[in-house]
Amino acid sequence: MKTMKYTRGEFVRMGGAAALGLAIPDAAEALKAPAPQEGTQDGRADLVVINARVYTVDDRMPRAEAFAVKHGRFIAVGSTGDVRNLAGRGTQVIDAERMTVVPGFIDTHIHPQGVSDLLNANCDVRTIAEIKEVLRKRAAETPPGYWVEGFKYDDTKVKDANGQFRRINRWDLDEAVPNHPVRVSHRGGHIAWFNSKALEMARVTRDIKDPPGGRFDRRADGELTGLVEERATRVFSGVGKQVEVTRAHRQAGVKFASEMMTAGGLTTVGDGGVSPDAAMAYQDAFAAGEMRYRVYLHYGAANLEALKAAGIYTGFGHDWIRFGMIKYSADGSMSGRTARLSQPYVGRPSDYGILTMTEEEIRDGVEAAHRNGYQIEIHANGDVTIDLVLKAYERAHQLWPRAGGAFARHQIEHSTVMNPDLLRRMAAVGVVPSMFTTYVYYHGEKWAEYGEDRMRSMFAARSFLDHGIKVSAGSDYVPGPFEPLMGLQSMVTRKDYTGKVWGENQRVTVDEALRISTIHGAYGSFEEDVKGSITAGKLADFVILGQDPHDVDPDQILKIPVVRTVVGGKTMHPIERV
Repeated sequence: MKTMKYTRGEFVRMGGAAALGLAIPDAAEALKAPAPQEGTQDGRADLVVINARVYTVDDRMPRAEAFAVKHGRFIAVGSTGDVRNLAGRGTQVIDAERMTVVPGFIDTHIHPQGVSDLLNANCDVRTIAEIKEVLRKRAAETPPGYWVEGFKYDDTKVKDANGQFRRINRWDLDEAVPNHPVRVSHRGGHIAWFNSKALEMARVTRDIKDPPGGRFDRRADGELTGLVEERATRVFSGVGKQVEVTRAHRQAGVKFASEMMTAGGLTTVGDGGVSPDAAMAYQDAFAAGEMRYRVYLHYGAANLEALKAAGIYTGFGHDWIRFGMIKYSADGSMSGRTARLSQPYVGRPSDYGILTMTEEEIRDGVEAAHRNGYQIEIHANGDVTIDLVLKAYERAHQLWPRAGGAFARHQIEHSTVMNPDLLRRMAAVGVVPSMFTTYVYYHGEKWAEYGEDRMRSMFAARSFLDHGIKVSAGSDYVPGPFEPLMGLQSMVTRKDYTGKVWGENQRVTVDEALRISTIHGAYGSFEEDVKGSITAGKLADFVILGQDPHDVDPDQILKIPVVRTVVGGKTMHPIERV
């Protein structure tokens, strides 16, 4: 038995260091269950953590000071004296010296494939001049006729040469890259800016009409600015040449994203936009030992018939890679200010946002998936859109109830702008909202366009809990930062990064924020009996923190170091380099 004993400073320094083969139709063959973990051979624990401040998120034993792990699962939780007895020769013993331990964080809606991080031009900078330079460099490496792709641009955080905040436009892009088609995507993912070359290649002129569910932005004189919103971006499909994204690229993306996100404490992610190629990347990375967290796959609705033909239904998979939901998208984004609202945006009296599905399309999509036994996820931010989605869910539950009257646990991705009627109906049919948790803090400068009164009903964690709704945490990265501790701070304080408070009535306690970020996420994927709390018998996913979020200044929670992230009893962060 070897005890690993660290001082608090050593723990903090350590923390600072740093697919599912649904390639239809061969899904069932490609999905391989993981091999059993090796461990001690004498019946003793493989891992013991002692002298810790353990927040279990288990109401039967909310607090503990030690636990033991064998074959990737917790086998005992309790006092240091009792748990220490489970250690034997070969057991790894971690003396946490009163460090804080919480269940592994679960992000129920995120885009963690990592390919854009590796291949596209990162426009997460703070001046237009920097964006131009990033794009120039990428264009110099790009063959003629190929797209130059920028991502992670945040329009309200970027200044021009005069120090004024303003959006980029096509003339900015033309100056940087005149001869390649350019697309710069907003980090929210629903809108993008195109240069004149791209407009020319797509035959888009000032005379083009806005399509249903989309919009071309124009100056007062009718000239196109290059901003294209929602479904209108489809006009560029098939235009120009794209750099090939290979199977190896996708696998590398999963490796990159899982290393980055486990460093923040994530142990399970719900991928909100999976294609067969992306799902195969998870399987490839898992088989190579490169995937460091668990994943719950949300497949685009276009794959529904192929999934049915292959016999792939909600729950198919294993503890590391599991198929979950059929995904639809019904309106615009909060960060892009295109969500469909019942009241107009502040300062834009004729702008109510954009619906990207009609009521009939929502109804028919829900029926097709629900009647075939699938769990469903629908992107809906605005109150108008949430109402339409709930109507479809209510109809499905009434006409085709689940066995025994069980909730289908359909989800509404984001569920941002709420009201009392929507809350009541959501609770009645057991809908699980996947709520933005980092948005209040990170996107604070955008909330004036929604107004302080409306913000009292947005990101409504307090209201969800008070209605008995098992709201979960969904950062939606790239649109929002993924760091769970930023999410905790944002929920607890309701302050943005400048310190301004938005909707203080929606504040929750640290314990409630932890529950939203752990066990509620497991509930959303029907896995609350196997993960989401530090409970004997459950998967041994946990995080060691450098400070206790209950004790620090709430405005400093996001600065707490993630010292160690463990998934299935194996340390995933920090990475042990050979």
